[in-house]
Amino acid sequence: MIDFEERPNNLPWPPFIYGGVLLLGGGLEKFLPIAAVGRILAELPVWVGLAVIICGTLVDGAAMLALRRHGTTVMPHAGTQVLAAAGIYGLSRNPIYLGNTIALLGIALALRWSWLLLLVPVTMAAVGALAIAREERHLELRFGDAYRVYKARVRRWV
Repeated sequence: MIDFEERPNNLPWPPFIYGGVLLLGGGLEKFLPIAAVGRILAELPVWVGLAVIICGTLVDGAAMLALRRHGTTVMPHAGTQVLAAAGIYGLSRNPIYLGNTIALLGIALALRWSWLLLLVPVTMAAVGALAIAREERHLELRFGDAYRVYKARVRRWV
């Protein structure tokens, strides 16, 4: 049983989710390609996907830097010491997951993987259930009203 005041998870779910979705998307693309979506993706220049990957990576980097500046962990299964609510965390409560999801979308576009593109919303739902919901419970128990005020002010994704 997890003590949510101590930590949100026992496992760092998000890296497993994003990595698993990449593997699943690549496997499905190889063995069950979706021709109609593939034709649409083939019309996009590869640089569009690369630009999206860079945007996602920049969001990730800004979020990780903000956490380090606040003196708290970037590990999704570890307890946080400080409520980060400024900078990029003033725009999104989960900018690392937002950046990862944007990068995943960019990978789908750059590689022209129909399945990966279609799995992006599934990934968001899985991250929401296995990571974000648990992290929000942890933060509410740890920071109480300060977190509730922050949560009312800043949206979960964007």
